[in-house]
Amino acid sequence: MNNLDIEVNKCCDLLKEGKVIIYPTDTIWGIGCDATNFDAVERIYQIKERTKGKGLIVLVDSIEMLKDYVKNFPPIAPDIIKAAKNPLSIVYSESKGLAKNVSADSTICIRVVDNEFCKALIHKLGRPITSTSANLAGDKAPSIYVEITEQIKSSVDYVVQLYHDVLTKPKASTIIRLYEDNHFDVIRQ
Repeated sequence: MNNLDIEVNKCCDLLKEGKVIIYPTDTIWGIGCDATNFDAVERIYQIKERTKGKGLIVLVDSIEMLKDYVKNFPPIAPDIIKAAKNPLSIVYSESKGLAKNVSADSTICIRVVDNEFCKALIHKLGRPITSTSANLAGDKAPSIYVEITEQIKSSVDYVVQLYHDVLTKPKASTIIRLYEDNHFDVIRQ
């Protein structure tokens, strides 16, 4: 078994137990948990010292999984996702099957992730995971591992032991709000 498989298996077991991890994504380093576990999501708000008025991004491994967690799935969504050149998080009108506290209102922000570790972890878990930057609310988001503070690292149950030496600074995802009638608004580029 290679290091990726070892880390995926360990993190999957932890997430199933309701634990919180720091992990690499296709954008920046994130804090995550099982997006269907209310108590684990609640813990992320506490770790980040974040108010409940701001929801979390949810990561899925495929368009098929995405359809399982979005009510009134917009038919154009798969085409928009496939056409995106950069990571794209989409705000949908309403979710289903996720912890109620993942979102601050009825909308939900979900990204089909394009990262080997994340895809493998989500696939093995069989459920979406949350993603929020690995920092306290209001602080600068860490784009590389060495920028994550000791306070944040010591607040979670586990830190993924991969990609710590990567110094390429990724950027945050583009976020759009997609409506059932297939029109959208750009929230963040």
